[in-house]
Amino acid sequence: MRPTYFAHDPGAAICARRRRLLLALAAAPLAAGLTFTPRMARAAQGVVEGRDRWLFPAWESWTADDTPACLSVVDLIGKAVGKLTAHGVRCTIVVAPLKARAAADKLPDGTALSTSVAQRYAAILAHARQAGLDFVDAVAALSDVDPREDSTYIRADYHWSAHTAEAAADATARHLAAAGPLSGEQDEPRELGEWTEEMDYGDLAALLPPDRKRAIGKDRFVVREETDGAGLLADAAPVVQVVGNSMVQPYLGFPQRLSHALARPVGLTWKFGDTGPWKTLLDYLESPAFAQQKPQAIVWQFNEGQMAYGPSASGQWDASSIMAEAAWFDRIDKALAR
Repeated sequence: MRPTYFAHDPGAAICARRRRLLLALAAAPLAAGLTFTPRMARAAQGVVEGRDRWLFPAWESWTADDTPACLSVVDLIGKAVGKLTAHGVRCTIVVAPLKARAAADKLPDGTALSTSVAQRYAAILAHARQAGLDFVDAVAALSDVDPREDSTYIRADYHWSAHTAEAAADATARHLAAAGPLSGEQDEPRELGEWTEEMDYGDLAALLPPDRKRAIGKDRFVVREETDGAGLLADAAPVVQVVGNSMVQPYLGFPQRLSHALARPVGLTWKFGDTGPWKTLLDYLESPAFAQQKPQAIVWQFNEGQMAYGPSASGQWDASSIMAEAAWFDRIDKALAR
């Protein structure tokens, strides 16, 4: 069997070649502590305009110090990882950096990351590694993106670019390989499609009033063409399962690149960001696919801007996703014991 990726989530198949990157933006609350210059602020629409027509999500603060809460969430992740490990499933964590971190030079005039936010990602990594957790440094992966080919994040969209998604996937593959051999024989990696360009409005631009949307203009989406036979295969048993949000959806290429780098089948479960990483992982662990055949490893993806919020964070996730930590762990235990 040639390596590929598959998804048992129908939403992934529907969005495989559609640029519908919306992160359920209307449900995302505005972050506290943001400061704007009046000329640039458009927080009422959930969007902040920066330099050179770059847009940023207003609900992600680049000034508020929530590092202690983020470190507490790392501890929650560690507890869940311990349960997975006890059942023979390794876990690697990928935290997509804040767009304001990746494109700090495009923030509105007179604004910058606060010292605490500037140091937060490194603090998260250090805390995780001290606890023995396998966290990928996705900030370092940004340096692997050639600015002559693409930007690290999409100018008027919430998401990282496909080149950044692939750089993060390569870094993840190195972590998985370093943790020990994966099951199954390596095969020739499936060929990735050629790079192509598409023009469309970014999801943040779509939140603006019509006149501002026209002024911001369409974005250049650089993505790979779909190759023959590279669709989603429901009968492929994954060695590695990716669980995350729209940063790892097929359109941006993270699971395909990971499968290519590992030369192994890679599965995918992704939900929009308002579902949250806790419910998304639970959905996968409670699925028939996991019960029938557990993967050797799970790649669990988070967003830096949501790292301060656990499963019980009211107002951060949709209502059906919110649950007490004890209830979440209880369901994890039951799913793993099947």
